[in-house]
This record gives sequence, C-alpha cells and structure tokens, in this order.
Amino acid sequence: YRVLRHCLHLKGGNLMASVKKKQRKNGSFFYEISVSRGYSKSPYTMRWDIPEGLATKTVKARLRDVAAKFEQDCKNGKVKTRKERKEELQQAELKRILDEKNRMTFKRYCEETFLPDIRQRCSENTIYNYRLQLEKHVYPDIGQLEMQGIKAGDINQLLRKHQAASDSLSTPIKVYTIVRAVMKMAYKDELIEHNPMDRVDRPSKRKDLSKAQSSMSCTVDEIQKLCEALKTEPILWQALVRLLIDSGMRIGECVGLLWSNVDFDKARITVDGTLVYSPDKGVFRDRTKNGKSREFGIDPDIIRLLKVLKEKQKLTEESEYVFTNEQTGKPLHPDSPRRYLKKLGEKCGIKGIHPHMLRHSFASIAITSGADIASVSEKLGHSDKAVTLRMYTHADAVSIDKASETYRDAIRPKKNDTDNKRENTQENDVDGKSQRDIA
Repeated sequence: YRVLRHCLHLKGGNLMASVKKKQRKNGSFFYEISVSRGYSKSPYTMRWDIPEGLATKTVKARLRDVAAKFEQDCKNGKVKTRKERKEELQQAELKRILDEKNRMTFKRYCEETFLPDIRQRCSENTIYNYRLQLEKHVYPDIGQLEMQGIKAGDINQLLRKHQAASDSLSTPIKVYTIVRAVMKMAYKDELIEHNPMDRVDRPSKRKDLSKAQSSMSCTVDEIQKLCEALKTEPILWQALVRLLIDSGMRIGECVGLLWSNVDFDKARITVDGTLVYSPDKGVFRDRTKNGKSREFGIDPDIIRLLKVLKEKQKLTEESEYVFTNEQTGKPLHPDSPRRYLKKLGEKCGIKGIHPHMLRHSFASIAITSGADIASVSEKLGHSDKAVTLRMYTHADAVSIDKASETYRDAIRPKKNDTDNKRENTQENDVDGKSQRDIA
C-alpha cells in the first residue's frame, strides 16, 4: 500500500485540508485529515475509518465530503487541537470538582472523609460513639446542609435544641465536640473558607443551677456501703466491683483484663487493652483509649479475690480473660456490669450508680484527700492532666474545711525559741499569781 496525499480546496476558504492514508499495527487502514493553522502552529487533525464493502470511487467521494466538512468546521471554530481538548477536559474536571465541593453535604463529608480519617487514629469504640452521636443527634438537623452553607447560627440552634431537651450537658457537649472536629478538618481541607465554630461557644450550665454531687461521684460513706454489700455477692462481682473502686479503671479496661495482666506476687496489674462492642464486630478487644499501657498496684484483698476467681474458673470454662460468663467462658459484655451495679446500688440505697461513677469517685476522693494530680492522672490513663483536674475534682464540705485549715496554718506566724521561752515564763507567772490568789 502506498501513502496517498490529496489536497482539497474549498471555495472562499483559506484553510486547506490534507489527507493521508495510514495503516495501524493490526493491519487496518484509515485516513488522517489535517487542516493547517499556519506557521509554528500544530494543525487540526481527525481520523476517518474506511467503511467496508465500498468501491474505491465511492470511498474517494465520501472522503472528499468528510474532508470538506472538517475543513468547514475548522473554519467556523468548531474543532480544537489535542492540546486545546486536553485543556478543556481539565477545565471541565476542575469545574466538576468545584461543583462537587459546593454541593458537599455535612453527612457526606463525614462519611467519606471525616470518619475514615479518624479511623486511622482512634479506637473502634471512639469511632462507634462518634457515628452514634452523628446519626442520632447531628444528621437529622444539619446532615443535609451543604458544608459551604452551614452558618454559626445553624450550629447554635442545634446545640440549643439538645440543651433544652435535657438538664444534662452530656449530649450538647458531645455534639459540640464532634461538629467542631468536623469543621476544623473541613477548614484545613479548604472545603470551607471560614470555620463557623469560631462563633460558637461551648455549652455551659446556668450559674444558678449546680449539678448535684451524687450525679457525679459517690461519697466515702456510699463507697463503704457498696463494699459491705459486696461481701454477700458472687465472687465474680466482688472482684470486679472492688477492682473498679480501687483502680478507677474504665469499664472496658476492666472487663478486657487478661490473666497475663495480673501479677499476683507483686499485687500489680497492667492495663493494655479494652473490651468494646460495635454492631459490626460484636464484642472484641481493642487498644486503650490513648493507645498506651499503664501499670499500678492494687489492694492485696483484691488479689486474694482474683486468686479465688481463677481457681473457680478452672472448674468451669477456663479463659484468658479474668471476668467471664460462667456458662460460656466468654468475656463479660461491657454492659453487664452496668446492669449489675444498678441493682446493687438500689439494694444499698444509692440511685443512678454506674461504672464510670466509680471512676469519678476514685479521682475525686483521692484528690480532695491530698493525692497529687499527676499520679491520679497517670493511674486513670489520661493523656492530659488538665482533663483530670477539670472532670474529676469535686469539693465537699470536709475538703473545703481542710483547705481552710491548711491556709490558716500557712499564714500563721512561726514562733522561735525566744518567743516560746517568753510565753512559758508568762504562763508560769500567771500560774503563780493564780496560786497566791487562791491561798
């Protein structure tokens, strides 16, 4: 096959179409039609495949018509070069991305970007709680709003709604924390130009409404009542609740404790995991909340209870977990201690008791009794000591009086030996006069 070159001229046009017959690697033929754009400019080009079954004369006629139409389209500005087409595609893609960005809703951003990102940094339990709060308290109100259109007023209205629904600040603060994290990430991703959370205040309780002490932690008397009531309870619950009281552990860390974490000789335990539940995976052991392990000593009485529990476990279903279901040998569900403590609290006359309340109690009683913040924070497994100070310190009448007495001792002038001798002499003189007066 030889290369054919046809030069076609249209009436009244300055453009000239050039036609070349070419062969592909697979042996098929096609015509390349090109129209010059002038010196130093790449020409307009197109390909025309030769239809099968046509006579040579018909092919040439068809080719002439196609080339003429292509030349006319070039003349009318309907044809683009490969570079121009590439630039147009890039512009179209950029426009599509911008449109997608402008139409990105809060829910879609959370599902596609926020939650997958924190999954790499947070525990499964934290991710489960984030999703639960989003689906229950956030998506119904602002989930369908476009990220670009969310204003501070929308978020403030959301927070006011949840704060009005309950006297507790728990839900509003959780909603505030999650929405703030989402908006911060969106701002860093340049999805939004301004962060509306800059004009949203953290929910706070009215100053004239104080939260009851009983709702946060137990008193010393209540802890003593619990310990006394536990003496007649099954060994499993004796060991578990006493350990919660003594250590301030999170409930997931407690039920996720392994026998390998217990050092019976030194009366110490190591916390290196937590048991969590999610609808997708069920109950499983995950890393601790801050991803670190910690070790501390426990009451020797609790060690004795754990030894008894271990011997009893050998007679039923032996497990690597300390606290298990006697029938199945599987670790306790994280919700089981909550249900048990509620019943035990009702028996002792303590309403609303739950595992985290014992954690509050440990920290509050320890700190108000003189323990230093750093040690308490380390035992609780907090990465920031400010969290310990802010959340777990609750002053009572005894600790307030103790603080007052400590202050008075500090400002009371110190007496030297001369002052002491002078006071003793004066006291003796007074005593002598008194004796003479009596005589």
